[in-house]
Amino acid sequence: MTKTNPGHFFEDFRVGQVLQHATPRTVTEGDRALYGALYPTRFAVPSSAEFAASVGLDPAPVEDLVAFHIAFGKTVPDVSLNAVANLGYAECRFHQPVVPGDTLRTSSEVIGLKQNSNGRSGVVYVRSTATNQRGEVALDWARWVMVHKRDAEAAAPETVVPELAAVVAPEDLVLPAGLDFTAYDFAAAGEPHRFADYEVGEKIDHVDGVTLTDPEHMLATRLWQNTAKVHFNTEARPDGNRLIYGGHIISMARALSFNGLANAQLISAINAGAHAAPAFAGDTVYAWSEVLDTAETPAPGVGALRLRLVATKGRDESMTLRGDDGKYAPGVLLDLDYWALVPR
Repeated sequence: MTKTNPGHFFEDFRVGQVLQHATPRTVTEGDRALYGALYPTRFAVPSSAEFAASVGLDPAPVEDLVAFHIAFGKTVPDVSLNAVANLGYAECRFHQPVVPGDTLRTSSEVIGLKQNSNGRSGVVYVRSTATNQRGEVALDWARWVMVHKRDAEAAAPETVVPELAAVVAPEDLVLPAGLDFTAYDFAAAGEPHRFADYEVGEKIDHVDGVTLTDPEHMLATRLWQNTAKVHFNTEARPDGNRLIYGGHIISMARALSFNGLANAQLISAINAGAHAAPAFAGDTVYAWSEVLDTAETPAPGVGALRLRLVATKGRDESMTLRGDDGKYAPGVLLDLDYWALVPR
C-alpha cells in the first residue's frame, strides 16, 4: 500500500466535497522581511509599526497578500498539485488584518466542475476559507483551476459552473476594527494623493519594471508552501520551463503600484482576477492601474477605491487591456480587480 500522495486529479473531485488542508502556518516577522526582500513593496502600514499604530492598527499587520499567499498555499496539495494553470479568483474578502503570531489554517469546498472539450483536463471551482487560531475568518475566496485528468477515458462529471459575483459590494467590505485615517501622515506615506484626487476612468502608469528570475519566484513559492509541480519541476511542462506562480505576479504588480497609489494602504477585497498569460524567468513585469469606482466607508477618514491592476510583460505605455477582438492584448499577464482603502 502506497503512503505517498499523488494529489487529486480532475476525476477525484465531487461538488460539495470539503477538503481540510494540512499544515497550519504561523505568521512571523520573518514573513514580513522576506516579503519585502522579494517584492519592491513600500506601503507604510505593513512597513512601519509606528505608522500602523497611528491609523489604529496595533500590532502592525503584515501585507494583506502575505495572508493570501499563505492561505492559498495550504490549498495546493489538495486542489492544484496536478494543475495545468490557476485561472482566476472572485469574491475574496479580507475579514481582518493578519499580524505576526497569527496561525492560519484553510479549508475548501468544491463548488463546481467542468470537463474541458479535450477530455484530458477540467476546471475545478472551490471556495476556500482561512481561519486564525481563535477560529475567526481571516479571509475567504473563490477560485477556479484547470487540473489534469489521471485517466482521459474517465467519465465526465455533470457540469456545474457556480454563479460568482462580479464585484464585492461596498457595503460588504469588512473594515479593520479601529481603522482611522483622520490623522494620516501623508509625508510618511510617500504621496499626497487622497480619495478625492482619483477619478473613475483614470489610468495610472506605475512606470517601474522588475525582471523575473527563477531563484526568486521559487523561493517565494516555497515560502508559501505552494507545492504545485509546474513551479519547480522542469519535467512538469512540455516546454521545460518553470511556470511563475500567479500570486508572485500579483504581489509584484501590487508592489509596483506604490508609484501612484502609495496611499492605497490596505486591500479590502479582490473582486475578480485572471492570469491572462503565463510568465517565466527573464520576463520583465510592469504594471498600470485604472480607477473603476469609488465608495464611502463608515470608518473615520477612510474611502475605498475599486481598482483594476494590470501586469504586463514589457511596458505598455498605451495601457491597453484588450484588443479589438475582445481578447487580452499581447503582453497582458494579470487583470486584477480589487478594493483598496485610502485616506479621504
